[in-house]
Amino acid sequence: MWRRGFCSGSTRGALEEKKWDALVIGGGHNGLTAAAYLARSGLSVAVLERRHLVGGAAVTEELIPGFKFSRCSYLQSLLRPSIISELELPRHGLKLLKRNPSSFTPCLDGRYLLLGPDKELNTSEISKFSKRDAEAYPRYENQLENFCKFMDPLLDSSTPETLQGSSSFNARMKNKLHKSDFWAHCLRRALSLGQQDMVDFMDLLLSPASKVLNNWFETDVLKATLATDAVIGSTASTHTPGSGYVLLHHVMGETDGDRGIWSYVEGGMGSVSSAIGNAAREGGATIVTNAEVSELLIEDSGTVNGVLLADGTQVHSSVVLSNATPYKTFMATTKINLAVDRLPHFLCCKLSHPDAGPQHMGTIHIGSERMEEIDSACQDAVNGSPSRRPVIEMTIPSVLDKTISPPGKHVINLFIQYTPYKPIDGSWEDPAYRESFAQRCFTLINEYAPGFSSSVIGYDMLAPPDLERVIGLTGGNIFHGAMGLDSLFLMRPVKGWSNYRTPLRGLYLCGSGAHPGGGVMGAPGRNAARVVIQDIKSLN
Repeated sequence: MWRRGFCSGSTRGALEEKKWDALVIGGGHNGLTAAAYLARSGLSVAVLERRHLVGGAAVTEELIPGFKFSRCSYLQSLLRPSIISELELPRHGLKLLKRNPSSFTPCLDGRYLLLGPDKELNTSEISKFSKRDAEAYPRYENQLENFCKFMDPLLDSSTPETLQGSSSFNARMKNKLHKSDFWAHCLRRALSLGQQDMVDFMDLLLSPASKVLNNWFETDVLKATLATDAVIGSTASTHTPGSGYVLLHHVMGETDGDRGIWSYVEGGMGSVSSAIGNAAREGGATIVTNAEVSELLIEDSGTVNGVLLADGTQVHSSVVLSNATPYKTFMATTKINLAVDRLPHFLCCKLSHPDAGPQHMGTIHIGSERMEEIDSACQDAVNGSPSRRPVIEMTIPSVLDKTISPPGKHVINLFIQYTPYKPIDGSWEDPAYRESFAQRCFTLINEYAPGFSSSVIGYDMLAPPDLERVIGLTGGNIFHGAMGLDSLFLMRPVKGWSNYRTPLRGLYLCGSGAHPGGGVMGAPGRNAARVVIQDIKSLN
């Protein structure tokens, strides 16, 4: 485990005594991933984390005695298989708990929809609403699977270097593009898709999720359940152009080779960061907590050569990688972590026993029976107020993970869409305003599971300003920036600087604000480290 202040064997003086090959600002999972790869290449690396523990958004904290919360990120699927295998994360303590079924959507009319990896279950469940949709769903999943195969190599490749302030490519740049793995993968995968699939793929990337889902299905609850993945962590409605890509982004992941399967992590999401951190330390990286970076040290030539800590300590290095967010967005989400004394009993489920059932295993979609409900909640936020009927994703990880709550009691995570950073009808700094919104969420859940409010022992609430202050997510955005097409690939974080390098020589981005984007993926950290290693080798 991490010792408060510094990892074992580290001292503040040791930071100042040497010039490091690389410093990593922020000990989130991407920063730790970058450090692990840099250290394994033989570079001296120090990770500087502002908080008393590493992990960034992927942390586990015991805020109520006996209850361990995955305080921000709460599910695992996107972490790249290459990182899991190359860093040997299972050996370092990573244990994934598959969910089956993976999704449950209760309806106020007494019906419900379960979905998961079991194809027969999916057919049976969807058939309750539409035989046509039950037949279409496997084809829909197969198409997304093909598109994910197209995308996979792009996630693990850095985007090509582009010219700054020039309208044409010179010979050197053409040579770089010619050698780019990114474009090579694009071409090979485009040829493998074929013309019709490529047209369908572009349609998915550019279209609103509502158009994509309406073309496939007729059942409201099925479309709304799938649409939640397209709008999560953004102010997009189901009608926002490009929201189809975020739908794809959330089915790109896998667990033990099973595509689109999200899992809990034993011990909470902090176990992901702990495993990556252990791999980094084994490779020789130094990880320092309670080490807030206040500014970069920049030479007159514009080259970054280290950082200044908040306590005045100067730490020098050849390069600096930043795991912090690159820019602000101002619409966000809210996370409420609850300790409860019993599982919720949903009216639509006939069983009344207190034990966990299939409805408790996966993500429970509250207020998502129709896409119109999602769009209405989005419009409330666009108008400046938290949604009157929030869109809530509920998970109960303690059903599968017995290490995070006392016997007979449970941990519940509520991920709540569409909560403005600065609401016009109040302030998140006002305890009464916060309590009112929490009770609004609990009251909505009561409609589906009567008595839910009375089961709450205590809760921890992270509104957008809290996500910014505690976790470091600027504006409360879980992806370090929007995931629209204008902020992806060659445009992430901004046009001209998508390959982890920045206008300051020696400074690199390695967080979710860089390609390929947000989620507990690790790809930005791995890709950035590979670019840094390449640049250092080219100078030697």
